[in-house]
Amino acid sequence: QVQLQESGPGLVNPSQTLSLTCTVSGGSITTNPYYWSWIRQPPGKGLERVGNIYSSGSTYYMPSLKSRTSISRDTSKNQFTLQLSSVTPEDTAVYYCARGDHNQRAWDSWGQGTSVTVSS
Repeated sequence: QVQLQESGPGLVNPSQTLSLTCTVSGGSITTNPYYWSWIRQPPGKGLERVGNIYSSGSTYYMPSLKSRTSISRDTSKNQFTLQLSSVTPEDTAVYYCARGDHNQRAWDSWGQGTSVTVSS
């Protein structure tokens, strides 16, 4: 059974870059039909997709965040990483990594989430 675990700092200064890593066990991040996502939930709001990285290594970013977002991977460590630059307090959220299934058109495995606060 695949397991995902987020890691990274819980506090980031405004204008700095938020960096989170998702470590995956029990399944390879290069295997079809899966893709790997970063999703966030700001306080009092719903879930928001940040972006995906696919088994091929290609990426997709939400248009509203595209200019500030980069998702990369380290296949040797079976990890993928989110970098969100020029953060503001509006980027404060619980950040989740998740596995998506192209066939099911849904996320089928989630990390527990990590809380990130943007504040000086």
